[in-house]
Amino acid sequence: MTGRAHGDAPNDGAPAGGMPADLAAAFADYERAIVENDLAALDAAFAPGPGTMRADAGGLLVGHDAISAFRGARGGVAAREIERIEYRPLAPDVALLISVSRYAAGGTGLQTQLWQRIDGRWLITAAHVTPRPQAFDRSIWRTVGDPLYQGAWEGPLAGLTVAVKDLFAIRGYRIGAGNPTFLASARAETTTAPAVGDLLRGGASLRGIARTDEFAYSVAGDNTHYGTPPNGALPGALPGGSSSGPASAVAAGHADVALATDTAGSVRVPASYQGLWGLRTTHDLVPRQGMLPLAQSFDTVGWLTRDGSTLERVAEWCLGYTGSESTESVHGEPDDELPTRLLVPDEILAAAEPATRRAFAELLDRVTATGAAVSVGRVSIGDLDAYLDPFRTVQGAEAWRNNGDWLVQHPGAVGAAVADRFRTAAAVTPDDEKRARAALAPLADRLRAVVDDAVLLLPTVPGAAPARTAGGEALDLLRRDTLRMTTPAAVAGLPAISVPLLTVPSPLGPAPVGVCLVSRAGTDLALVRLARRLFSLLDPRMDTP
Repeated sequence: MTGRAHGDAPNDGAPAGGMPADLAAAFADYERAIVENDLAALDAAFAPGPGTMRADAGGLLVGHDAISAFRGARGGVAAREIERIEYRPLAPDVALLISVSRYAAGGTGLQTQLWQRIDGRWLITAAHVTPRPQAFDRSIWRTVGDPLYQGAWEGPLAGLTVAVKDLFAIRGYRIGAGNPTFLASARAETTTAPAVGDLLRGGASLRGIARTDEFAYSVAGDNTHYGTPPNGALPGALPGGSSSGPASAVAAGHADVALATDTAGSVRVPASYQGLWGLRTTHDLVPRQGMLPLAQSFDTVGWLTRDGSTLERVAEWCLGYTGSESTESVHGEPDDELPTRLLVPDEILAAAEPATRRAFAELLDRVTATGAAVSVGRVSIGDLDAYLDPFRTVQGAEAWRNNGDWLVQHPGAVGAAVADRFRTAAAVTPDDEKRARAALAPLADRLRAVVDDAVLLLPTVPGAAPARTAGGEALDLLRRDTLRMTTPAAVAGLPAISVPLLTVPSPLGPAPVGVCLVSRAGTDLALVRLARRLFSLLDPRMDTP
């Protein structure tokens, strides 16, 4: 430890400034552990129990267990040294330390720590870290501006900023698809995708191009090349993908709207993990020209926002019959009402984790207690694996047709997990695909019949976002469990919205889990409005910016 300590405590043989020698030693050992990523020493430096706190720009962690889980996911810090310490005794055996760290690669940061002598040892009971400023977070953004593209100066979306998933064409820029080799081999786009242009014409401005999981072939949110974007609601957790970058940008306040895609849950999963509103639109409702496909039979455009009001503004403009503020759907049908008959799919509820089922049951009780004119019932939609397995076969066949030639020409260019998925996709035969499509057709018809006069209500995902350290078989199982819940809406091409209505415990602390509503095709705007009405019954504080 370098630098000097300052304070008003009497000098009793302690370091300069009056800091007790054993506190200085404890601080020095903690700093060594930080730089070396000595997890055992870091755990030992924090006071045990549920009251210990740690906070940084990513959020607040409460409890020793949550802090320990975060440490295991974060990894070490960059090389640095302490150049200054301010020491203030607050009470007997209680002290405040504020230190300035200077990084070898440039920049300074601050650490504020409350230390307490417990059973003869100095331990941290609360800490706040202010990291060095960054130009932008490369795990979230590929390129960013203020703005990158200025939208129309007037319009219903004026003042909103947009993070665009790195799958959409933007004139003058390349599509990167979450892979540096693909980015290097791409050509600059000569036109802008209609889904981007609609937002710009409505008055929104493009903040930047945000990261995606490689080729959008994941729901975790990690990227082996650029890193994992932060989870804006649960520090130390995965952000959810494949729309990880734009979702994290919205959750962090870098942008107001995320323009994203959803094939098997890539809007709904990050919305649930990060406490956002996320709309998967009816298949083929929003033009997909200029959008790099994964699996055209299921790919659709979607948006994420921090509140329902903003999402409704976007949906009104982008889904209006004439590209205006019309309240009609693109099919020319009235789009302002949906049935208030809500049905909970038995199989999806059973697939959720116990804590999610408990929170969801409490939500249903609260809905009933409001006395609102809604009915809640149950429905069976069939075996979830019967949806997922043929879905994966068709998705894999299309993903390989779209990307197989490039992958063959660039061996080793993608991360291990995505490479495994593409290897499986490459093995799908035409007969496999034909059988899978035949299996999906009656399932899609069944789900469409259910929502003809009702709206499905279900947990969006099994539970809280997993820790960033999750991997291997455990993460593969969670991915399958998640897709079992998200693929039915994709199979039927239906609109689905995830609303941040649940909170469940997790090793990293209280975590958001979304509640999903699914309605008949073409009723997307009405679905947003219904979701807002439901939300306002239960938590009206967060419905507007």
